[in-house]
Amino acid sequence: MTNLKDRINGATRRIPTWAVYILYLLPAPYFFYLALTGGYGPDPVKALEHEYGEIALQLLIIGLCITPVRQYFGINLIKFRRTFGVLAFTYVVLHLLVWAVLDVQTLDRVIADIWKRPYITIGMAGFLLLLPLALTSNNWSVRKLGPKWRTLHKLTYGAVILGGVHYIWLVKGIQLEPLIYLAVILGLLSLRLRKKTRLRAAA
Repeated sequence: MTNLKDRINGATRRIPTWAVYILYLLPAPYFFYLALTGGYGPDPVKALEHEYGEIALQLLIIGLCITPVRQYFGINLIKFRRTFGVLAFTYVVLHLLVWAVLDVQTLDRVIADIWKRPYITIGMAGFLLLLPLALTSNNWSVRKLGPKWRTLHKLTYGAVILGGVHYIWLVKGIQLEPLIYLAVILGLLSLRLRKKTRLRAAA
């Protein structure tokens, strides 16, 4: 097990972060192409909107997995955490643009939907939580903010919960997939809470 862990850590150290960016960003224009050419069926805008949004949520969840994977399995993927955060924000922006520009199409209706539709209100709140994180996901901000940087980036927890709730409210009726996403999110966050509880008890 130790040898396997060491091999995995050695392999991940050799993977540059730019390769992860390329791997995840390359499908984005292809999905857009599918929407333009009928590959997404009778409602391509909604399908494209869903595709981008689901990838964003998956990337946020991957980011949440990095710390428990290191704690419980000894696999260190910390160097990719900021990468996954930036990628998640990128797909959130794509999701938002498809909804606002291709689906709703007018600023008045965008504002009205944010105000009147709870699932859109929740989604927009999640986006606003991610915005300062994206703006400070650079080395200059890490140096400038110091310890405050880690505190600020705990907004990720609220954003990913809002993303999971947004997905549940978005779909019609009770569907298993969004419930699984939210269960995974809450499970990962509970691992962090358990660790803090143990540390307090030990102190």
